[in-house]
Amino acid sequence: MLQDVLRDSLSWVQGLGPIAPIAFILIYNLATVLFVPGLILTLGGGVLFGLGFGTLYVFIAATLGATIAFLIGRNFARSWVTEKMVGYPKFEAIDAAVAKNGFKIVLLTRLSPLFPFNVLNYAFGITQVSLKDYVLGSIGMVPGTVLYVYLGSLIGNIALIGTKNTLVNPEAERLQWIAKIIGFIVTIGVTIYIARIAQKALDQTIEE
Repeated sequence: MLQDVLRDSLSWVQGLGPIAPIAFILIYNLATVLFVPGLILTLGGGVLFGLGFGTLYVFIAATLGATIAFLIGRNFARSWVTEKMVGYPKFEAIDAAVAKNGFKIVLLTRLSPLFPFNVLNYAFGITQVSLKDYVLGSIGMVPGTVLYVYLGSLIGNIALIGTKNTLVNPEAERLQWIAKIIGFIVTIGVTIYIARIAQKALDQTIEE
């Protein structure tokens, strides 16, 4: 199972001593490029490094991985990514909005769990957003990163990540519910905002 592979990778990183952060970042980068969901690795960052360094390493890893995927989508796999985006109708709204509001759209979509992280990395590569705005917009990942790294630090055991016993800690269970509620509220706001910008862009195109 994928979860077992990720947990084994985290256990391996745990025994690497001073080079553990580098190995963790490289594994996270590879997972991001290969469309592997990053939740277990993010939780693992909290288990391995605690809240402070865990947040730093996860953010660096996610940003680097996302940038690599973005560049692949823009320079080497544009036709493949375009074909894949047919299955994501919400992407049309993002594509229409990003031309004039690149940084803001990247920032907002990073805040919302509605938009799949790994898919967006490649998808943004075929939009008009600049690399600078794309990278700076990654700051939108910080709130979610802090929440899940902290949750991982509360779990405290790599073997428990992704299992039914993950939330043995009552505080961890409360934090997960808070994350879900915040994610739901943010998703509604981001969806409405992007829809409005997309509609304005469409109206301007029709008028021209």
